[in-house]
Amino acid sequence: MSALPTRPLGDTGIEVSSIGLGTVKFGRDKGLKYPKHFNLPMDGEIVALLEEAKTLGINFIDTAPAYGTSEEQIGRLLPNRPDWIIGTKVGEEFSAEGSHFDFSGDHTRKSIERSLRRLQTDYLDLVLIHSNGDDLHILENTDCLESLMRMKEKGLIRAVGMSTKTVAGGKRTLALSDVAMVTYNSSHTEESPVIDLAQRTGKAIIVKKAMNSGHIARQSGGNKSALEFVLRKAGVSCIIIGTINPYHLRSNAYVAASFQAEHSTNPALW
Repeated sequence: MSALPTRPLGDTGIEVSSIGLGTVKFGRDKGLKYPKHFNLPMDGEIVALLEEAKTLGINFIDTAPAYGTSEEQIGRLLPNRPDWIIGTKVGEEFSAEGSHFDFSGDHTRKSIERSLRRLQTDYLDLVLIHSNGDDLHILENTDCLESLMRMKEKGLIRAVGMSTKTVAGGKRTLALSDVAMVTYNSSHTEESPVIDLAQRTGKAIIVKKAMNSGHIARQSGGNKSALEFVLRKAGVSCIIIGTINPYHLRSNAYVAASFQAEHSTNPALW
């Protein structure tokens, strides 16, 4: 197959592969909604998956402090940091007691400093606020985004945004920052207006839960229709696929590359 195509991450100047690698399964196996149980991967399995991703043309990795030890694993095992676009998050922490949230500017700053250490890098390509669902309150009544913007000015972060849970929050995120991460799949299209707004304004959209945490793919008998449904939506920069299975990674990349070849003349999609 040909290498995965890249798409502009809105107006940030960053180019990301149309499929990004979600890494929650690198470091967390509790409190998730996947249909099947899995075991956390060994170091060698992660290294092989990252090498496979690189071969396929995937350049974007999505992680978060709430993903257990994912950041540390990536920091230890990822080769050639400049070849990768790394996105992480702030606001949500996960422990044995479950998730808890802190959107204060002080916690935001400390979280970024910790992520830089864990990921063994001196800059982050993208940082998203990990919303608890109260998107507008976080954006308008905390100093989380302001703190991220200050760190962006210092060169520690290239682009900022929010992983949102509401249409209003997604639209406000696009007005105030660079990127909105939204849920969009064939059984959840409520956030489509956010993607449409990004398409009109040149901002970036990253799609999460394109397969509804694996449930849509199981129902439809495969990932192809689920992925193509999202790839067909103008305004989407990247789809995050969380997997530790090399075969799943290859099959998803093949779908995206084939879709690009078939629709390469449609500028709205690229």
